[in-house]
Amino acid sequence: MDPLEHAAQELFPYTQALRRDFHQHPELGFQEYRTAGIVARELRALGLEVHTGIAETGVVALIEGASDGPTVLARFDMDALPIHEETGAAYASQTPGVMHACGHDGHTAIGLTVARLLAERAPHMRGRVKLVFQPAEEGLGGAQRMVQEGVLDDPRPDYALALHLWNGWPVGRVGVTEGPAMAAAEMFHITLTGKGGHAAIPHAAVDPVVAAGHLITALHTVVSRDVPPDQPAVLTVAAVQAGQAPNVIPERAVLQGTIRAFDADVFATLQQRLEDITYGIARAFRLQAEVEHRDYSPAVVNDPDLARRVQGVVRRLWPEAEVVTDYRTMGSEDMSWMMQDIPGCYFFVGSADPTRGLDAPHHHPRFDFDEAALPKAAALMAGAILDLLTEDGA
Repeated sequence: MDPLEHAAQELFPYTQALRRDFHQHPELGFQEYRTAGIVARELRALGLEVHTGIAETGVVALIEGASDGPTVLARFDMDALPIHEETGAAYASQTPGVMHACGHDGHTAIGLTVARLLAERAPHMRGRVKLVFQPAEEGLGGAQRMVQEGVLDDPRPDYALALHLWNGWPVGRVGVTEGPAMAAAEMFHITLTGKGGHAAIPHAAVDPVVAAGHLITALHTVVSRDVPPDQPAVLTVAAVQAGQAPNVIPERAVLQGTIRAFDADVFATLQQRLEDITYGIARAFRLQAEVEHRDYSPAVVNDPDLARRVQGVVRRLWPEAEVVTDYRTMGSEDMSWMMQDIPGCYFFVGSADPTRGLDAPHHHPRFDFDEAALPKAAALMAGAILDLLTEDGA
């Protein structure tokens, strides 16, 4: 066993205890006060310089090496989701309606374990590590706000790394893609406003429900008719609200959904066609329309050279591991804001065990993962950092 993985395995009781504590006490985005307090306490116990209150609850710590060199940022997200847990686990959420359904409890525990692994090895490092514990990854813009509040300054990172436990894959599989890995995404909010009236006298009303039906059908042709077939893209209307009574034509209909793409030009096409079709149908049906674009995150694009280095670390740690080098997902991640002008690598660590029922998808009420992935993920993140900050990568 590689010495770094052996060290991570020895720390497993520490990692597991933290993860289960975070899981029992989940906190939503920008409300991670308890979690951030534990993170800051653990980092200070290592003698690190710690900064708190960034983007409300974010925590940043620096580990200084013995000599000058590059700065590596490693990000770990902390927030939970507004989902009622149904796992029945002994460490299940104690907060009704809130649970860690995406693995961020594991990410935070991994980050603190990485801090311990690197603090012990700091005398052999050149440069420094900037550990970033981020709030509000789940669609609330936590990374962008941290960037706005200076997380990329003083010192500015030369590299940026992040990981995600991935329940679509078993423990032992790792995904490190060169180039685009996660899609750019935004949510849209469309309001159609007409004139309400009695359902028995439709000609006296201006019906937004009928227009909404046509709009949904038209929008779902954009990908097939406006996007090149070799370019992945998504435009989905996922929520519709209109009316409350079967005999009343409402004044207003609201449609919500998402657009996603890897390519910037394709993404711009989706945005433009969304507006063109919406305003065109509104005019045709004598309605007023408003289109709002919300919660934008750029695509996560891995630096090819850095991705290849991380692939090499995986193979050095686990020669038998399955390394996926071409995995892409239309899911989005706001870590992209920290990788805009900095060479970065975002990688996936398999965390499922179907034989134990630990394979529910992310954001599911029964989501849970195999904790054997925790030391593996910690060793890989620490190893990737050390590869950049030591001569021998060990």
